[in-house]
Amino acid sequence: MWQSPWTGWGMVLGFALGGFFDGILLHQILQWHHLLSLVPGLTDLRMQVLWDGYFHALMYLIAAIGLWGLWKAHSRAGDAWDRRAWGRQLGGALLIGFGLWHVVDGILSHWVLGIHRIKLDSPNPLVWDLIWLFVFGVAPALLGWLLVRGGGRPGRISGATLALLLLTGTTLGLGVWSLRPPPDQPFTTVVFRPGMDPQQVFETLALLDARLVWSDPTLGVVVVDMPPARKWAFYSRGALLVSGSGVPAGCFDWARI
Repeated sequence: MWQSPWTGWGMVLGFALGGFFDGILLHQILQWHHLLSLVPGLTDLRMQVLWDGYFHALMYLIAAIGLWGLWKAHSRAGDAWDRRAWGRQLGGALLIGFGLWHVVDGILSHWVLGIHRIKLDSPNPLVWDLIWLFVFGVAPALLGWLLVRGGGRPGRISGATLALLLLTGTTLGLGVWSLRPPPDQPFTTVVFRPGMDPQQVFETLALLDARLVWSDPTLGVVVVDMPPARKWAFYSRGALLVSGSGVPAGCFDWARI
């Protein structure tokens, strides 16, 4: 059973889903940390978000590899593929990969490299690290291992398939949620492309009738009060990300000022 291609490629896809879950929930919605929050000297918000973007791009690549492998496995199986094996092995493998991501992230990123912790503002970050490791790492991996080893019943939705649907739906739902601006957020966050000098930024704000509320020292990231209908105009004047304008600015929609 462990030799099945469904298992290996399913773990690859599950690993990517674990990364997406982590990035969407912790980096964007809860904003407990960024990928490189504890790296010395890296305090620029634009650079922090840029590296979060690189992280998600890597997860997209891993997910694409996993999906390609699953497609190849299905093509080789042809008409002989076993639907029970698909539900059992793929669902369990996804959970194993999902848990494996959090185990690797916990050990490597939190404790070995120390580039971030789960909840940076906690008086005891180790407690949060351990809770996250067991709830989203060890527990899903163990459940997936049991599902891969166990059997399925024909004619019924297996536990693995149900877990897969729940996991995928939760991840996609969190992604959609991160893209909607909170109802109590009156401001717009704008990230400008590297190379724009402060004079250009001030000219853009004046042209779009945007009142400056906050900015980083270089004016690379600004928070403004402006009419929502003018948000899209920033993109034609050097902006890389604008909150409230959809992908890929979900994390900025929830920025707290």
